[in-house]
Amino acid sequence: MTDPNRTEPKGLDPFAAPGNSAPVAAEGSARRGWERDLLEKLAFAALNEQRAARRWKIGLRLAWLLLIVAVIGLGISRNATTAAASAKPHTAMVEVKGEIADGADASAEAIVTAMKNAFEDSGAKAVVLLINSPGGSPVQAGIVADEIKRMRQRYKKPVYAVVEESCTSAAYYIASATDKIFVDKASLVGSIGVLIDGFGFTGIMNRVGVERRLIISGENKGFLDPFSPMNDQQRAHAQQMIDQIHEQFIGVVKAGRGDRLKAQTPGLFSGLFWTGEQAVELGLADQLGSIDYVAREVVKAEEVVDYTRHENVAERLVRRFGATLADSAVGALSRGASTSVR
Repeated sequence: MTDPNRTEPKGLDPFAAPGNSAPVAAEGSARRGWERDLLEKLAFAALNEQRAARRWKIGLRLAWLLLIVAVIGLGISRNATTAAASAKPHTAMVEVKGEIADGADASAEAIVTAMKNAFEDSGAKAVVLLINSPGGSPVQAGIVADEIKRMRQRYKKPVYAVVEESCTSAAYYIASATDKIFVDKASLVGSIGVLIDGFGFTGIMNRVGVERRLIISGENKGFLDPFSPMNDQQRAHAQQMIDQIHEQFIGVVKAGRGDRLKAQTPGLFSGLFWTGEQAVELGLADQLGSIDYVAREVVKAEEVVDYTRHENVAERLVRRFGATLADSAVGALSRGASTSVR
């Protein structure tokens, strides 16, 4: 029973909820507002970053586009300059540099295409092959040599070879088909020979206990395998092949050089090479002279126009982007095929 005379302490409400709820509510509201502000800032930061990335991507694409347009413009300008130059009497030059091989800068396709353009140009008074090559494929060299003879006969224009540092092996095969060969006194000329090179590791494998497991159909299928032994019959067969190619090489040189060649010189067809000065004495070359000397004193057309096929930046870009697109297409087709099979 409550005492009617009892008084509660001042400021105390017996029916009020325990604690003070107003400060707690205010504190919760403030926390929720801070979290909302932080989320908004993060969202805007991500959005700005995406916009910046998109602007960079667009800018890079525009830069690539401008670069391609500029390179194409330079190519057109260069072609126009070459066309203007070729309208006047000039000496046509085609470079034969580096290894002579299929797919290389000095492939038969590249050289023959350049020669054809030079021969067909009415302003070209003669075609000069500027050679600096250690040699390469006899097949590629044979194609070029045959085309030199055919074009010279068809277009009635002289063809000269000018040697810089080196004109050996397959490079000399090509040079011997021209009308005259000009060299520097220190050039390396000759190396009329053929080789097949490789390594044999059978002895080492036996010592270290490694077994070669080669499954073949045909007893001589793997006779050039470096990890398998070569018998006398296989060696004789390989020797017969390169001897035949060597005789073909000698025949081309003799037919091209004719009476100028001192064919009875010991070692002339042994694979040895000589300096340019010695080559003139042996009849392997005609005289000393540079590309400028030949244009000025022999062709009598001092201006030299280069017909060599050079891959420009635009072509490299096109090939690169083309390869990328092709890879993407193949990848897409592969993924599509995999999906359909499943």
